[in-house]
Amino acid sequence: MNEDRNQLNQRFIKVFNILEERGEVIKNDRNGKGISDFAKRITGAKANGHIIRCYLDESNPRMITYSHARNLCREFGVNDGYMLEGTGTPFGIDLPSASSSVEQMGGNILFTSTEAFAGSSVGAGSFYKEESTMFSLPDLVRSTQYVSFPINGNSMEPVIMNGDIVVCKPVERIDQVIDNEIYAVKHNGAVWVKYVEKLYNGGRVSKLKLRSANHLEHDPFTEEVNIHTKLYKVIKKISDI
Repeated sequence: MNEDRNQLNQRFIKVFNILEERGEVIKNDRNGKGISDFAKRITGAKANGHIIRCYLDESNPRMITYSHARNLCREFGVNDGYMLEGTGTPFGIDLPSASSSVEQMGGNILFTSTEAFAGSSVGAGSFYKEESTMFSLPDLVRSTQYVSFPINGNSMEPVIMNGDIVVCKPVERIDQVIDNEIYAVKHNGAVWVKYVEKLYNGGRVSKLKLRSANHLEHDPFTEEVNIHTKLYKVIKKISDI
């Protein structure tokens, strides 16, 4: 058990360092990104900044709790599989920023596994490779960044078949989603490719209704929208590779 906690704490230190590199946490900041603000989000109290410093000190016997680790995942979009179990990478795969050189990256379409994409956090700040590669297609705009991954299962048949690869374009804002079109929805460490419909509460999108093409075997369901919900418009499928 102590070894498990020690490994958990080592992963916490690694994630914290990445957040620092991204500028999401600034130790001496007084404008909402300091240690006390971080402690508030992770432990529930600003006064617990000293506890965070204990977690970060490898010589200190105090180590992060599983409860605080789960809060970290929820607050900062950390891959919970990595944080809690050590599987995958801290933020999975991030798309290259728009300023990245297409030639340098080898293409403008990121291809990865469905599992890696499900556990990823997409942002312009960095690019973590996890069994991924870059390629391009002649009919897609070279200045735009896309992501692609294989489909597992029959829920979208006959529109998209098991084993097909879908190419998707990130959606900047959820209100840009067009109802009843096909999107990849990345939410809480899972990814679905479905027909999507926005559901409103108080004038804002609060839930998404997800519907399969294979409706005889797969019932529609709804998912709550939170700050980590990401959508990608499916613009192309590649079959028979």
